Amino acid sequence: MCLSIPSKVVSIDKDEVTAIVDTMGVKRKVGIDFIADEVKEGDYVLIHIGYAMNIIDEEQALASIETYREILELMDEEERQRGVDESDQCPGGGGS
Repeated sequence: MCLSIPSKVVSIDKDEVTAIVDTMGVKRKVGIDFIADEVKEGDYVLIHIGYAMNIIDEEQALASIETYREILELMDEEERQRGVDESDQCPGGGGS
């Protein structure tokens, strides 16, 4: 199963059509091609295969992050880091 952790947009580069997002403390560059006209710094987005696919409500995002933190508490350190690092790398175009 593929889960997408809500990520907060930290900065936007309109020329490159990318954003830097923070996913539970891990920062990465993602494409914003699908939401470039609507997204702004501070928004929460869901990412799939390296692209921000949609903007979600902050309250919903924070609730999802809290649930994900609870799940991570049950994992060992290696599983925990892999879960955050690979959250947007689902193979085969599966759901997010």
